[in-house]
Amino acid sequence: MDWWCFIMAVCMDDATEYRPTERNEVLISANPRAGARSGSGAVQELEQALEQRDYQVEVVHDLDLLSERADAGVSEGRLRAVVAAGGDGTAAVVVNSIPVGVPLAILPLGTENLLAKYLQIPPDPERVADLICAGRTVPLDAGRANGRIFLLMVGCGFDAEVVRRLHAAREGHISHLDYAKPIIDSIRNYEYPPLRVYCDAQAVAGNPTTTDFPQQNQPIDAHFAFVINLPRYAGGLSFAPDAVGTDGRLDVCTFQEGSFWSGLRYLTGVVLGQHESWDECKTARATRVRIESDGEVPFQLDGDPGGNLPVEIEVLPGRLRMVVGEEWVAKEGG
Repeated sequence: MDWWCFIMAVCMDDATEYRPTERNEVLISANPRAGARSGSGAVQELEQALEQRDYQVEVVHDLDLLSERADAGVSEGRLRAVVAAGGDGTAAVVVNSIPVGVPLAILPLGTENLLAKYLQIPPDPERVADLICAGRTVPLDAGRANGRIFLLMVGCGFDAEVVRRLHAAREGHISHLDYAKPIIDSIRNYEYPPLRVYCDAQAVAGNPTTTDFPQQNQPIDAHFAFVINLPRYAGGLSFAPDAVGTDGRLDVCTFQEGSFWSGLRYLTGVVLGQHESWDECKTARATRVRIESDGEVPFQLDGDPGGNLPVEIEVLPGRLRMVVGEEWVAKEGG
């Protein structure tokens, strides 16, 4: 094991966890359908960089095989980390396929890499190898929607319809230009069915926390709904700028009116950071959320189709063990 990696590791503070040097196996999950920058070159560079640091590395494309290898590596005490090479969708799929507590590193290669941006992970194989070698990890919350783990957010309504149309026509890698036709088609055809959003914790007006099941509470009536774990969304938007990934809660942001023009106005408010002060925008913090509709409404998880409503959502406190750098820990407080 590289001596400099060992020195960096033993000098870390108690806020993070160091993986012992005998854990020398790294699995790289490479999604061949990820975004435009997902060529094998970066994955090979990371594989070589890790091997130069005396790690045993395996690149895995099949999720069943990834799960099998990760389970074996954990039980035998040799798995140091799993790398999700791709975009946010790839990272979410990997989390759903590996045991709880396994350190997850990100090699950002997909169309959107919001989690990597949040964690300040650059698309640099050498840098990612250094982070794995240093072994600095932090716990982050995740969410679960109808049994599937998500990392960033759930969206219901227009944005999910765009995602549904995009993936229905998908044939290979996705670029930002591929969103143009689904957006236009959704503008022409989406009917904005009303949504009912039930939250079990702090209600819109700041009511005390309750343990009631969501259906027992008064719903928020909306036509757009977002449930956020981390304060990141495509295009640099932030529906819940104060969302924290370590508070054991999910942030809910809803918009009342349903039309293309109202959606455009809401988008402007989000861009300007004004939406949370509007009467038509209702927010809440919750540990469980249920969203339902009488119409056929899709929802999306981290930019991938999730299915149709209803959806039951819950927070999973500390479910993620993310590999990060010293800079992120210093900024976020470890």
